[in-house]
Amino acid sequence: MTPDVHVKVRGDLPPALAERAGRKVKRLFGLAHRPVLAASVRLSRHGNPAMEQPVVAQANLDVSGRRLRAQVVAPTAEEAIDRLDAKLRRQLERSVLHWEARRGRWTDVDPAEWRHDSPSGQPTRRFSRLEDEREIVRRKCYSLARSTVDDAFFEMHLLDYDFHLFTESGTGQDSVLYHAGPTLHRLAQSTPPGPHRLSPFRLAVTVSGQPAPILATNDAVDRLGLLGLPFLFFLDLDHARGNVLYHRYDGHYGLITPVV
Repeated sequence: MTPDVHVKVRGDLPPALAERAGRKVKRLFGLAHRPVLAASVRLSRHGNPAMEQPVVAQANLDVSGRRLRAQVVAPTAEEAIDRLDAKLRRQLERSVLHWEARRGRWTDVDPAEWRHDSPSGQPTRRFSRLEDEREIVRRKCYSLARSTVDDAFFEMHLLDYDFHLFTESGTGQDSVLYHAGPTLHRLAQSTPPGPHRLSPFRLAVTVSGQPAPILATNDAVDRLGLLGLPFLFFLDLDHARGNVLYHRYDGHYGLITPVV
């Protein structure tokens, strides 16, 4: 049985857009490698007239227990829905590639095959909010998956993330994979023991030799603002576990922490 697409509309947007967005997403279910169990879409329009692309559209699919995500921004809701449709289509096509590779049916699948559009599109331009107005408005806490660099890469792209926090399976270190450097991908770890300790992987990636700083959350906020980076990987004072503080599209902060 094909599930309905649950659509939430926030901000000054016509309710009729929910039907259009849901219809477009539902048409893509046939591209999934396994049955889609649940699907949701969120359309949000920020009321600040200074924002060039005030509409955010996000889709989340549960494909037989595997989560897929796509997010776009646009100047209008109609354009955001069209962009979301195109991006979610790519995510579903990628999920088929990854699924077949994990099953061993495509033994020659290489993560480099996805690098032609990695990172996908242009960096999202976030709203330039004054530093003293910024707050941590979103906190995510979850168990970090224990995986190889290649699996972290696939997960990062299927979820449409700019970075991915995980536990590297060979070293047992909390790690973050992100877009940077000559290979387009870079790995940072809590306390890097050396690349030879990592589980085997095929992705072309540079490995940082710098350990993650140990910081209180307030100090992490100060450092992120000072350095002007899109995100900061650090270890919390209480448990020395990997955390990521990042800039949100609306100019505020988000914080990702692992379940201890």
